[in-house]
Amino acid sequence: MKYEKTKQAVASLTPEQFRVTQQSGTERAFTGALTDHKEAGIYVDIVSGEPLFASGDKFHSGCGWPSFTKPIVDRYVAEISDVSHGMRRVEVRSKHGDSHLGHVFDDGPADTGGLRYCINSASLRFVHRDDMAAQGYGDFVDQVEDV
Repeated sequence: MKYEKTKQAVASLTPEQFRVTQQSGTERAFTGALTDHKEAGIYVDIVSGEPLFASGDKFHSGCGWPSFTKPIVDRYVAEISDVSHGMRRVEVRSKHGDSHLGHVFDDGPADTGGLRYCINSASLRFVHRDDMAAQGYGDFVDQVEDV
């Protein structure tokens, strides 16, 4: 499957999705549709369709955004130094879509490596496990666990 950012994909974004993914925005805490989402499947980039996170790696951090312990495929996630807003953080972007996803912090669960990928719902599209093969994500079904 080819993952890329297209003009058509960007044009179909809602204003909030555009602000978050294309302008490095952040949705308000506890407002994202996927913050408390608990179904089995994967989360993909809303722009490029790159597989980003698996439901089994999602955890409740209480921060107000979907939180994951690791990417489903490291090569689809870019981590970039971010010194905006007077802080030192690590921004997370999709590799091919170049969508702003959120940030990664070192305050996640210690037993899974200690990372917390704090990701905006507006940058993600959820693909249910039952639909993964039909949507071209069949290679990742074995990485999806029941939540």
